[in-house]
Amino acid sequence: MAIGNKTAHNKTLHRAAIPLRSIAASELGCSAEAAMREIINKDLTLSNIPNPDASWDEIGEFALTFAGYNVWGSFDRCAEIANARSHESLTDLRTCLFFEQRRWRHIGVNPDQKTMIYIREVVEKIRSIVATCDLA
Repeated sequence: MAIGNKTAHNKTLHRAAIPLRSIAASELGCSAEAAMREIINKDLTLSNIPNPDASWDEIGEFALTFAGYNVWGSFDRCAEIANARSHESLTDLRTCLFFEQRRWRHIGVNPDQKTMIYIREVVEKIRSIVATCDLA
């Protein structure tokens, strides 16, 4: 690649990078405000956790308060924890919920009934841990 093309390519990348925050939020399937509302485990309270009868949209917004890919350092490691349905810690549970939100957003439909049962179980386990203040 010629140096002139490389410079033009870098300028194109720079221009494309300007709206990344709004692109990322829309790809997450939520508002920019919700995408920026990360809640680390130690700051999680019962009022942050959706009620047992919450809609998938409410649960999905809560799921996105956890930065699963960042916590595990990669998509692959996050997927490994979530697909194993590891529930050994609050971080594992939030990883599972986060990954289900990402999975179903990628598929483009709401979770099926069987998956919603699992998702609600995960949310209730998160609620139980937060209620007992075991926020590891």
